[in-house]
Amino acid sequence: MSTPASWLSSTESWLDERGKGAWLAAMILGFIFVWPIGLAILFYMIWSKRMSRSFFCNRSSQRHVARHSSGNTAFDAYRDDTLKRLEDEQTAFQSFLQRLREAKDKTEFDSFMDDRAKELKEASA
Repeated sequence: MSTPASWLSSTESWLDERGKGAWLAAMILGFIFVWPIGLAILFYMIWSKRMSRSFFCNRSSQRHVARHSSGNTAFDAYRDDTLKRLEDEQTAFQSFLQRLREAKDKTEFDSFMDDRAKELKEASA
């Protein structure tokens, strides 16, 4: 027997697989038949950021590219190489930003420790 939580989770993943249109249809049908359900779906879509463009673009564009071919193998190879290069650049950039954050954190921590050591030295003197 399924629990309400597992039913909701499976419904959510089913709607996610079908994209933005399925979420909008569920919300509209909720408003038509039982308006509090439509309102609840709307609030959930806003709270979970399902109304944002990036939520749908990342999922649907990846599925779209994977499923459809232009019919031109040279172009498809070029597109795949370009997408791979962009993904690699994004990963490298995110890694770079992480290293910058870590270096900033280390600098701030070292500064804090130096100030603390000076305070302890002055207090003991």
